[in-house]
Amino acid sequence: MAVNASAVKELRERTGAGMLDCKKALEEANGDVTKAAELLREKGLSAAASKAGRAATEGAVESYIHAGGRIGVLVEVNCETDFVGKTDQFKDFVRDVAMQIAAANPKYVTREEVPTDELEKEKEILKAQALNEGKPEKIIEKMVEGRIGKYYEEYCLMEQTFVKDPDKTISQLLNEKISQIGENISIRRFVRYELGEGLEKKVDNFVEEVMSQVNK
Repeated sequence: MAVNASAVKELRERTGAGMLDCKKALEEANGDVTKAAELLREKGLSAAASKAGRAATEGAVESYIHAGGRIGVLVEVNCETDFVGKTDQFKDFVRDVAMQIAAANPKYVTREEVPTDELEKEKEILKAQALNEGKPEKIIEKMVEGRIGKYYEEYCLMEQTFVKDPDKTISQLLNEKISQIGENISIRRFVRYELGEGLEKKVDNFVEEVMSQVNK
């Protein structure tokens, strides 16, 4: 199929791969930029993939305090050099990550961090739900796997939708920054505090509140 120039440009910005490689990947993915980016990573052609093994021990610890002091976040994001860690582009990315954590309340950075016992417990709950819905047993396993994917999207930072741009995930945002900055970047760890956490209180929509502050 014909591939338009804007899709090639977007894929190059996201992956840092060459123009010809991007064009071929888009043709193979029928114009789907996200799928094309995955194909490039699988082939080791994206800049993010080639930099993934490089040591990232510099960077920054950023804080984000929601208006009124109701939510506080500390996040550590690493890069390869102190020089990059001090650039506005890197700092803006770290601030976006901190804001994401405040708004979306992830529990883990990646799906690999989810404890096995928690994952198995979640699968049992989802299986019981499917059975209660009257679903045939032969399709329940596939249903559970699909719903576990939704669990990752909700609780794993890297798989969450970016609150400032719903068309990309945090993983895609990270890969874009790696390509643009030219260094390996890693979101290492975070902690999030919410006022009154664990106490009985009314439920608020923190995503809307955080975004209202961003858009002012």
